Amino acid sequence: MRGEPMTDNRLNGADFVRAAACLTVLFHHLAQRMSWQDQLGGVEWFRVFAQIGTFGVAMFFVLSGFLLSRPFWQALDRGEPAPSLRVYAMRRAARILPGFWLALLVTFVLSITVFGAVLDAELVLRLVSGIFTVADWHWITLFPVEVNGPLWSISFEVTSYLLLPLGFATLIFLGRWSGQGWQSRLMWLGVIGLALAAHWLFTRYYRVDMHRRGWDYGLIGGAKYWMPRFNPFAFFAMFAIGALAGGLQVRWAKYRHALFDLVALAAFAWGIYLMQEQLSAKTADGWGWLGVPYGFPWFVLAVGLFLSSSPSSAVVGQLLDNPLTRYIAKISFGIYIWHYPVLELVRVYWDPQIDHGQASDPIRFVVTSSIITVLTFTVAHLSYHLVENPVIQWARGKERRGAGSATIPAAAE
Repeated sequence: MRGEPMTDNRLNGADFVRAAACLTVLFHHLAQRMSWQDQLGGVEWFRVFAQIGTFGVAMFFVLSGFLLSRPFWQALDRGEPAPSLRVYAMRRAARILPGFWLALLVTFVLSITVFGAVLDAELVLRLVSGIFTVADWHWITLFPVEVNGPLWSISFEVTSYLLLPLGFATLIFLGRWSGQGWQSRLMWLGVIGLALAAHWLFTRYYRVDMHRRGWDYGLIGGAKYWMPRFNPFAFFAMFAIGALAGGLQVRWAKYRHALFDLVALAAFAWGIYLMQEQLSAKTADGWGWLGVPYGFPWFVLAVGLFLSSSPSSAVVGQLLDNPLTRYIAKISFGIYIWHYPVLELVRVYWDPQIDHGQASDPIRFVVTSSIITVLTFTVAHLSYHLVENPVIQWARGKERRGAGSATIPAAAE
């Protein structure tokens, strides 16, 4: 293919996806507060996020698989040893755990002192399962704490972190006979297939207590509704498609050409179309193949195609990854883990109308939502600079001081 070679390491388009994912989830939870009976005039359009906002979670999983897989693909293509698993684990822990643990513990205390949760053995069990990031295997623990529902996805993501090296270990082992390059990408389809097979077995044989099942019975009732279709293997299938996109991008990394702009734009348009189709769905979960949520596999494939092509685009990736997008992407984890307790605290202490299906005054809804958004960004900014980034830099220093096998490029973060 003709065109300019790619000379920088920035993965243009990735920050846009990260920013879009966190904002979509934030807007989803705000849109849920709009009145179920009344039209809200000029802001009625915002209601679409009540249906499509959940797809932001899928975007996060595809993006994580895309970024974390690239060093493994690069090592595989070069015939080099796999990246250091010690560094891999240390980076993941440094990036996720400090902010997550702080949000988990603060929310746990608030749930009891402000929101009236009963401190019992079940509540403690949920907290402990969250601390050890194993909450994704049972409906009782799926939501590790009251009041901060979005924290459910962290354990699912950590499980995907653990499964990713296992998939590549298989590829490296089989690569001795089958070779690297495009053959290894085709073989990765087998990893995705195994994830879907495990998901099918989980949904077939995992039994959920049907008593008090549904969102009317709180987070545990909602977890019973989600499971068994929400399970670690379903989300690893999304993650693995992101990893496949990472494999494509590694093969295309040396190119920069307008053709990739067309592919990225087509993928973007495809994703928007699928979100529009979701507006007519009965629920916001977007059940897809085999009961995997979020329009699987089509929406996940659209995100993966965008991520694999936008870094090699001539204009699209750079245009979307502008300074504002990059800033939102930088603090996106804080936005994700803190927005819900901020929302609930505003509801309790300032605007009781911002409750599920209750906000009927459009001006009041806009003002309250704006305040929640500003407060969330402020907390997320502080979280990144005071909690997350210091630990990341500490881990980087420890990594540099250590000796051993190949390290993981910073772009893999």
